[in-house]
Amino acid sequence: MSDTQTRIDQLVKSHDIVLFMKGSASFPMCGFSGRAIQILKASGVDPRSLFTVNVLEDDAIRQGIKEYSNWPTIPQLYVKGEFVGGSDIMMEMYQSGELQQVLSAQN
Repeated sequence: MSDTQTRIDQLVKSHDIVLFMKGSASFPMCGFSGRAIQILKASGVDPRSLFTVNVLEDDAIRQGIKEYSNWPTIPQLYVKGEFVGGSDIMMEMYQSGELQQVLSAQN
């Protein structure tokens, strides 16, 4: 495993909820990342329990997360070390109530 993959793995496994995104929770820098934050807020996620990684600050992380998950787009949500999906999947799961179940199970 490369250094970048090891770093990503440590981030994903050391936080209950991790969102790899463009920008930050308080200042998303793309519509999809902003949508992901809004979905998490609507799902009742306490902002203090959400760990975000701004992929725009590190090219290795931006490319590495796509390889780590085998998922081509950002944002990417992880809960308890498991890949959940991007903003479209998050929205579908939110609308069905499944995302809230996944997030509440992390406690």
